[in-house]
Amino acid sequence: MMFTNVFRVFNVVRSIKVKGLVAASFLATLLLSGCADSSVSYSAPASSPPAATSKPTQLEKQKPVKNLPRLDGSATIALQVQNGTVTIEVDGKNAPITAGNFVDLVQRGVYDNLVFHRVVKEPQPFVAQGGDPQGKDPGFTGTLGTGGFIDPDTSQARTIPLEIKPKNSEIIYGKVFSEAGVKTAPELSHTRGAVAMARSQAPDSASSQFYIALADLPFLDGNYAVFGYVKNGMELVDQIKQGDRITSAKVVQGLENLRK
Repeated sequence: MMFTNVFRVFNVVRSIKVKGLVAASFLATLLLSGCADSSVSYSAPASSPPAATSKPTQLEKQKPVKNLPRLDGSATIALQVQNGTVTIEVDGKNAPITAGNFVDLVQRGVYDNLVFHRVVKEPQPFVAQGGDPQGKDPGFTGTLGTGGFIDPDTSQARTIPLEIKPKNSEIIYGKVFSEAGVKTAPELSHTRGAVAMARSQAPDSASSQFYIALADLPFLDGNYAVFGYVKNGMELVDQIKQGDRITSAKVVQGLENLRK
């Protein structure tokens, strides 16, 4: 779907004030997807001492997460952008696989020099989205927002399952809340500054692309996986323009909590 069409749908849905989870899911799918390949996305200070390793839940055992990075605890990421440093607190307690994947990719240098290929501020603040590895090549002439992380050890694309934890319940994998029959709010909600994974329409298709919420976006709750929050530098996020690059991303605390 072309960028202008996304705006058109956003305006139509907003103007008729469609309500309910079905409308929210419909809108979220249009705005945070768009790649043809379902395998790619487009869709706290560290504890001291290190957090103890938590045991996988029964739901986790039912999903292919054993070979994926996992964050047992929290981590702090310093995201260097054009005008300064954005500090992100990543939550491995409520999103261990999603957070672990992000921290692992940061540690690998995947996000260094990548483009924010999608920044939506009108008709109202929405998201700043980046993380397509194809954007590292300044000569890339394809469509950004269609790429994901290729593991150099396996030469295979790494995707992670949709991972959302309802309040006072176990993590749900591979299903949006409406499909899972969940009526409670998630532990990690889409408040302004939330950091979450972009994906295609397939729930288990997130890879490396992430977005930062520029406003409260409750209609995305239960549909996309939040794994952390901007703790410092949100004013810098507000200044990001489409085409701006991430100078570097570094794990400054909590790397000891990463399990590979």
